[in-house]
Amino acid sequence: EENMTVTEDFSRVENTYQMEAEVCIIFSDFGKMQNVCNLLIEKLGTSVTINPPHFYHTPEAIDTLRRQVCVTAVGNTRRKAQEVCQLFGQALGKPLLIKEEETKEWEGHMDSHLSLCADSQTLQERIQNATAYASCRVFAAFEIKGKENRRSKLP
Repeated sequence: EENMTVTEDFSRVENTYQMEAEVCIIFSDFGKMQNVCNLLIEKLGTSVTINPPHFYHTPEAIDTLRRQVCVTAVGNTRRKAQEVCQLFGQALGKPLLIKEEETKEWEGHMDSHLSLCADSQTLQERIQNATAYASCRVFAAFEIKGKENRRSKLP
């Protein structure tokens, strides 16, 4: 109920009363939105009009995306450093410094320079244009441990 608003309008046309209602619902699940729209059309037929959805991202969702991108960048950096250490017979130690150097965020295609009218776009294009992307560049310094040669420890 907190994500739904209903506006009703009653009017009299000659000897009949007419009611129009507008229902606006905020969905966080695309599948649920489709199911509700399909149910309304099935039950109410041509008396219902479904407007194209308006997509947006909550500040919480964008914040979660930023954190996930940064954590993934740090994990990728650690894996790459570990591979380099293995190549030289070393072992990767604990991180000494991790610094987020650059973050970028954008919606839709990076190469999309055409701003089409929202009404003329297909649902897939609307979803694609509303999709949020983020990238993060990190700097990380790790401790490097030399692998001890077991033979040198023998008497």
